[in-house]
Amino acid sequence: MPLAKVNIAPGFDKQSTPSDAEGRWVDGDNVRFRYGEPEKIGGWSALVDNKLVGAARAQHVWSATNGKRYAAIGTDKVLIIYYEGAFYDITPLETDNFSTGANITTTNGSATVTITTSSAHNLEVGEITTFANAGSFTGANTDFTATDFDDKLFEVQTVPTITTFTITMPSAESKSGVTNDGTLDVNPYEPVGPLNQSYGYGWGTYLWGGRTVAQTTTTMNNGGTLASGTTSQVILTDASNFPSSGTIRIGSEDIAYASKNSNTLQTLSRGQNGTTPANHSDGSTVTNITEYIGWGDASTAAGVAIDPANWSLDNFGNILIATVHNGKTFTWDASASNQLQTRAVVGTGMPTKSVMTIVSDRDRHLFHLGTETTIGTATSQDKMFIRFSDQENKSDYAPTSTNTAGTFRLDDGTQIIGAFKGKDYIFVLTDTASYVIQFVGPPFTFSILKVGSNNGMLGQHAGVFANGAVYWMGRTGGFYVYDGTVKSLPCLVEDFVFTTNGNNPGINFNSGQLVYAGINELYSEINWFYATANSQVINRVVTYNFAERVWTTGTLDRTTWVGSTVYEQPYATDFNSGDTPTFPVVSGVSNGATIYYEHERGINQSNGDGTETAITSFIKSGEFDLNGRQGVPGDGEFLMSIKRFMPDFKRISGNAKVTIFLNEFPQGSTQASSPLGPFTVSATTTKIDTRARARLAAVQIENENLNESWRYGTFRFDVRVDGRR
Repeated sequence: MPLAKVNIAPGFDKQSTPSDAEGRWVDGDNVRFRYGEPEKIGGWSALVDNKLVGAARAQHVWSATNGKRYAAIGTDKVLIIYYEGAFYDITPLETDNFSTGANITTTNGSATVTITTSSAHNLEVGEITTFANAGSFTGANTDFTATDFDDKLFEVQTVPTITTFTITMPSAESKSGVTNDGTLDVNPYEPVGPLNQSYGYGWGTYLWGGRTVAQTTTTMNNGGTLASGTTSQVILTDASNFPSSGTIRIGSEDIAYASKNSNTLQTLSRGQNGTTPANHSDGSTVTNITEYIGWGDASTAAGVAIDPANWSLDNFGNILIATVHNGKTFTWDASASNQLQTRAVVGTGMPTKSVMTIVSDRDRHLFHLGTETTIGTATSQDKMFIRFSDQENKSDYAPTSTNTAGTFRLDDGTQIIGAFKGKDYIFVLTDTASYVIQFVGPPFTFSILKVGSNNGMLGQHAGVFANGAVYWMGRTGGFYVYDGTVKSLPCLVEDFVFTTNGNNPGINFNSGQLVYAGINELYSEINWFYATANSQVINRVVTYNFAERVWTTGTLDRTTWVGSTVYEQPYATDFNSGDTPTFPVVSGVSNGATIYYEHERGINQSNGDGTETAITSFIKSGEFDLNGRQGVPGDGEFLMSIKRFMPDFKRISGNAKVTIFLNEFPQGSTQASSPLGPFTVSATTTKIDTRARARLAAVQIENENLNESWRYGTFRFDVRVDGRR
């Protein structure tokens, strides 16, 4: 019998059933399409041996006027510069909470050290702080010296009171312990935000953005255990600084009380703010959480969106502009002397609270989006308000008759989500609409045009400018493009990405702020990295090839990505919550580490320790049948017998494996003889003999070992008619 050629169109089709997707690919991982044919994606290698503290949330690359190339990476903990193969810590210090005259108390047998400040320290658990002027220690009662504290970094472990917090030393105190002479300076890092996006009540959700007013603590003195079902009263050691009614926290439970009689809190309502009632023992710490104020807003009801840590990063010439999401804007001058040992500082004259910043390169204005209506007053933040600087002057925002500074407010939506630079415009997306801002010169400076409604963006970094257009992921699902007009982008993997169905978890819309879009110019691809419904960290990617106009999906989990505009290859970050960071060195840090990768290098994953790991990939076709081949009538009416197949690979490094899946009915279970294979195929393989009988068949190509890569051509099958049943 003559051989039958199986032609398969490029791209994934996950909208159809496997049977309906005949002649198309339906699944795969770590593959792309070039010139209509699938191939395994390129490898990646770690750029630096060190792993960064926290999860990277933004990345920006630029060239200074002296030709030096820099990358800035903002995590939920630190702000880092990458330069010529090394990391440099430029995280700004939180000057508002700088304090002096603190004491250090160590305890025998413990690595926990208590810091007691002379006034309220305003620190939260998870913040990073550095110390100076540790001073002298008493006698020979401690293992530690001033050098163990000065210029070292520590993560805050607990906050027992408004004037105390604890840190963890690298080793335990073996001597009797000591309290030093009260000379310690406490200089915290600027807080960025929580690791994950969440929804909830005010206390315990705004750990980084808010402060608990009058955060008084004491201990429980109930004469025994407070059982989880007790609602009558709880007795404290000292309730003098607790309000007559309010809310307390014991352990992980929030408890409301209606009245107070001396040290007794009465009429309890257990398990407040979504917490779970639990048993509590005498001596447990009790904290007053009645007066909690969020980051500029009170949060007293559930359903409030708590944005994760985030940055917007851009450059104004040599100067890095780094803005904490809903926070301050900082600058760092790449042309300054000793710049790599210099920290970023608060931008002069700039607003103190903005959703993000972006530079209008063509006309040299700095935009603050979702910012303050009164500069310097954080409580005046309006998340639809935009303020831009004078031309060539990033520090002047007061509009006058002689400058080009100005303001305006968008009218469609409740908040600005993000913005991107087009060829000669800034494209702004709110939660509901899209706008184009263009420089027009005096007297108006900028024009503002609403170009779309009901097409808001899901997260701050969920869009990208590529191929002369802006592409973004919609707030409620779907993809959009602006190329002069806003239009929906056809997508054959849309349900897979956005809908949870059976074993497939769709996107986690509650983690939309984590979505990160990045362009790979080398292959005309836009990647959207996102978290699925069963995850709070990024664990999938959906890719659009705008040259081929096809989609793929995969498990590549990058938290940030920049294309090959400054460096020759794409640079990306990968976060592992269980990994240990090594830069900067922070004692007690607890929330995972980020690896910095260069992509499209080789065919393996090259790790920072010199080892290599295989990158597995696969692609699977829809089901095909006889479908009129060889003059046989009907569409799948007859079974087919597959005697052999002839592989045709454009390129194979190492081996590939080919598996044939057999099925008798579109909605039936696979046959007992299925699958056939996997068959190992090398560059010298001419044919594979098989014994297959089925109504429907699908083919899968994969690799799983080091130094394996492939590019597919086509397959020819020896297919024969083999009856109706």
